[in-house]
Amino acid sequence: MNTSDTRQHVHSLVDQLPAAQLSALAGLLESMVDPLSAALANAPLDDEEITDEEAESIRQSREWFKDNPGTSFEDLMAELGFSLEDIRNCKKSA
Repeated sequence: MNTSDTRQHVHSLVDQLPAAQLSALAGLLESMVDPLSAALANAPLDDEEITDEEAESIRQSREWFKDNPGTSFEDLMAELGFSLEDIRNCKKSA
């Protein structure tokens, strides 16, 4: 079977599936097309306890952001010597 025939055959099979199987197939196809997203979606939740030290760091960070705006992505990139155009061009070439 050539690619076009195979595609048509797959479409006809998909059209015959009941809703529950169609949903399962969608998940399978998504994981085949984008395995990283599938791996992330199926990754276990982080279940480690937050230590007292981490909790204090979080509290201090939240307190700091009450009075400080933080740094925008654009400002950070400029500080590192990059422009947004540099970033866009990097994405296009990847």
